[in-house]
Amino acid sequence: MHPAHETAISKPSHLFDRDSEWNGLVSFATNASRGATLGVVSGRRRQGKSYLLQALASATAGIYFPALEVTEAISLRLFADELVRLTGSPVQPFRDWLDAISYLFRLTAHRAVPVVIDEFPFLVSASPALPSIIQRELGPGGSGPASRARLVLCGSAMAVMGGLMSGRAPLRGRAGLEMIIHPFGYRDAARFWGIADPRLAVLVHAVVGGTPAYRREFLRDDAPADLADFDSWVIRTVLNPQIPLFREARYLLTEEAAIRDPSLYHSVLAAVADGNNTSGRIASYIGRKSNEIAHPLHVLEDCRLLVRQPDVLRPGRARYRIAEPLITFYQAIMSREWARLERGGAPAVWRGARPRFLSQVVGPHFEAICREFAATAEPGMFGGEPGEVGSGTVQDPSNRSQIEVDVVVLAPAEPGRPRRILSLGEAKWDRVLDLRDAERLSRARDLLAVRGLDTRDTVLACYSGRGFSRDLRAAQDRGIRLVGLDQIYVNGRG
Repeated sequence: MHPAHETAISKPSHLFDRDSEWNGLVSFATNASRGATLGVVSGRRRQGKSYLLQALASATAGIYFPALEVTEAISLRLFADELVRLTGSPVQPFRDWLDAISYLFRLTAHRAVPVVIDEFPFLVSASPALPSIIQRELGPGGSGPASRARLVLCGSAMAVMGGLMSGRAPLRGRAGLEMIIHPFGYRDAARFWGIADPRLAVLVHAVVGGTPAYRREFLRDDAPADLADFDSWVIRTVLNPQIPLFREARYLLTEEAAIRDPSLYHSVLAAVADGNNTSGRIASYIGRKSNEIAHPLHVLEDCRLLVRQPDVLRPGRARYRIAEPLITFYQAIMSREWARLERGGAPAVWRGARPRFLSQVVGPHFEAICREFAATAEPGMFGGEPGEVGSGTVQDPSNRSQIEVDVVVLAPAEPGRPRRILSLGEAKWDRVLDLRDAERLSRARDLLAVRGLDTRDTVLACYSGRGFSRDLRAAQDRGIRLVGLDQIYVNGRG
């Protein structure tokens, strides 16, 4: 065992998954080296950060301090109370955070003590100098070098937390741990919801994604019993104004401090949910100029609500997709029928919206799941280790058209060599794929070869939630790979 670490601490049985995150936090918290260290944990709300960090503090006899939206004076009193619980001894009132952080570091001079400050952005809002104070105390001349405090700053305001470590921010370069708690991947989400049917798993994931709190806290463990129960589940949960999940998508924007004009940001998200995935099309949809939406797009990216995905076959071009499935569901299904839903009209709304749900929500979501599958596939799946996975566009000059490729798998770039394309894939949720789909992919492969890319061993992959025609199944021996739902949910490493 490394002398700087204590005995490993087993993950509590009540924590689902998060093995890698738990091991990283324990390694940071139990490192016995002298000198206070800083860790930063972030992630959107409802991902289980607090749950995880409370378990860490409990397992290591550390401090868990949940900050509140109160004045600096009240926060200092509450922090002092937390230190009293740790030591069992009285603590003199702190004059300011410089006094408090200095006292904390002196108090933890004899053993590694994790100190978790949750919702750190609340403290920064009331005490803007706090990051600079922590920097000072961690550095030479501060109280940190003689301490063994393992200070963990946690927060859900992604723009604020990202700003702590960026540019010329005081804490840049100070952190020994930077961890983002992501939603569960589609496979882990299915296990968390207790869903064995992959078709049902995709439908549920297209609504609530991999956010753990949506099952336990928001829906009180109400999961669809089977595929036949899915429609009823949607009506009694996310479309039910008596259930907290009903308003959650609207609150996700208002919780981000960087968002000053929620209506503009909702409009941008509505544009993306409606299939407008380039900056030009988004601007046109909401009636603004492209330069006027550059800032909202950047803010939504910083908040991890929007993802900018480069076109892997056309450098310089990019598409946007919404990172939180619940927001896509809200914008595509709920926002236009909000008044009727509030009056209890969910059954009628859902009957009219279900076709739109399959085309605008589930279809693009299934494509994203297929890309995630490809990114974590074993090397044998495509004849090599995936280096980059995305979607792409291939220009077809002779036909004056372009071919949209849903799943493009590239090998890692090698200097001086043409980029090797491991696979080109078509993904369709609610349609049986046939030989024409493979022929489109074959045409795209030929065009890319003309451009000088290495397509000699490119695998043509067809992903479907509905199945494959007889002629396409017969073509599997000719370099075509068929990927169905069972394979997507079983194979791979992610």
